[in-house]
Amino acid sequence: MAETTASPTSTTPAATGAIPARHEVPVEMTWDLASVFPDDAAWEQAFGAAEARLAEMAAHRGRLASSGEALLAALTLRDDLYQAIGRVLVWAGLRFSEDAGNQRYAAAADRAGGLRSRFAAAVAWVDTEILDVPADRVATWVEGTTGLAAYRHAIRRVHDRRDHILPAGTEELLARVSDALNTPGTVHTILEDNDLPFGTVTGEAGETVPLSQGNVERYLASRDARVRRETWDTAADAYLGFADTFAAAYGGSVKRDVFYANTRGYGSALEAALAPNQIPVEVFQTLVDTVRANYPTWQRYFRVRRRFLGVETLTPGDLAAPLATDAPRIPFAEGVELVLASLAPMGETYVEINRRGIADRWVDVLPNQGKGGGAFSGGTKGTFPFISMNHHDDIESVSTLTHELGHSLHTYHATRSRPMAYWPYSMFTAETASNLHQALLGRYLLDRDAGWDWTVTVLEERMSNFLRYLFTMPILARFELDCHARVERGEALTAGQMGETLAGFYAEGYGDAVRFDPVRTGITWARFSHLYTPFYVFQYGTGIAAASALAEKIVTDGEPALARYIALLEAGGDGYPIDLLAEAGIDMRSPEPVERAFALLASYVDRLETLAAERGL
Repeated sequence: MAETTASPTSTTPAATGAIPARHEVPVEMTWDLASVFPDDAAWEQAFGAAEARLAEMAAHRGRLASSGEALLAALTLRDDLYQAIGRVLVWAGLRFSEDAGNQRYAAAADRAGGLRSRFAAAVAWVDTEILDVPADRVATWVEGTTGLAAYRHAIRRVHDRRDHILPAGTEELLARVSDALNTPGTVHTILEDNDLPFGTVTGEAGETVPLSQGNVERYLASRDARVRRETWDTAADAYLGFADTFAAAYGGSVKRDVFYANTRGYGSALEAALAPNQIPVEVFQTLVDTVRANYPTWQRYFRVRRRFLGVETLTPGDLAAPLATDAPRIPFAEGVELVLASLAPMGETYVEINRRGIADRWVDVLPNQGKGGGAFSGGTKGTFPFISMNHHDDIESVSTLTHELGHSLHTYHATRSRPMAYWPYSMFTAETASNLHQALLGRYLLDRDAGWDWTVTVLEERMSNFLRYLFTMPILARFELDCHARVERGEALTAGQMGETLAGFYAEGYGDAVRFDPVRTGITWARFSHLYTPFYVFQYGTGIAAASALAEKIVTDGEPALARYIALLEAGGDGYPIDLLAEAGIDMRSPEPVERAFALLASYVDRLETLAAERGL
């Protein structure tokens, strides 16, 4: 195909349904990875330089107990190496994410992962040596050594994990095997993004359409019930065709989590995942229990959705179908302006950072062959906080953009305000930052008086976001807890048993409002690479709840609430997430934020019921 060019407002491949090869995507719609390394040769040079510097850590070994200056020197060098390797990792990982079929960058990402493991091994002794120094002596050093106070919380974290930090040799061994133990997640990514045959569906005009990660969401949103349901079934069948492979990969990941938990002396994999950030296990359980108690609100939503769509029964294949008669088309450039306008309560400085990020090409905008179907933000200290997404000229794409910008602004503030010791920040606060952006966008769009279709479209997007984070993700959290508990009991994980478990959880949530195929619904866990980071998914639910409350505070209270929120972003990992959120005004130990989020959600359902009645639906 000839080289193409397009402006952000033109008819893009995302809009037409064509799936271009990577080299066919207009440059201005791609991220500027040349800002990290201009070419492969520069990356190779940086890789070699970072690898060579790992040996420098050995000169500090055995010396940390001698003085505060010695401790500071070791921590500073560790940060310097971490940043250099982070740049190598980011570039290789993002190149690989552009096209999972590109073997050159698949190899680069694999090599970068190996370098990360060697770095972890090279610094594994540091925490053990810190623990060998009496705590009162370290406290004196922190107060009396210029520069060491910046590491106060990092040192506190080490002492808080004292009972779970192993001898230096064991820590080094665990670090060396970490890359191998992360293989299941890599297998999942390559299988899903590159090797999984999605098959074809018959489009609305009778044409044969090859499905891919890049376009499946588009056909799930078809106005034709046959097309969207066929798409849902076909996509599910693709995963079912490799159910045993996906189950083996995830089973390996769960065994890794249980191995780490047992080795470090935690009571469970859940405790091991939450304890380093001092998140009480009760926070996990409170979210799950509160969501289950509010299933009737979801079932109200499913019933009003059926009324809008005019179908006799609602199926999972109908959950992304548009409710509005004439949903607006929103090209990328227009979506950017909506996002920037919605962020006005955050102040002009904050808005300008977002504007500059778009201009500096933080965002990889369009789908292409081999690119994953989801979205993410990725970067480190010394790089842009890049964003990968698949824009489809719709309101969901606008919401995705602002969500990922929320992550990126978190990274932007944290990496400029704190040492690398506090990178990355916790996932618990990460999902708060991203969802706060979406909360502000929803508020702004609903305040626009643009007619019935506009209001329905915005409410539908808001409900779609809540559906993902306060319905689907908590169900997946129950699922992963069950999987880990089975392995902890010595049981095997099989594709059939996993599918039955997940289908049972969905049956409780759907009630009698959604009719579903338990086998096809039961495989949907395989679509979520999030599960390879243990007990991540529940933090979407806590994140959207905290974000809704913070957005309300910023809009209502103004500058004081905004200042507390910016302080949260700047802290990064310099503080435990529950404490950082409390300082921003949100108590996540209580069910109240989640209950308040459901109250907001219920108000959206009320409005949809009123809008349906206006049209006699």
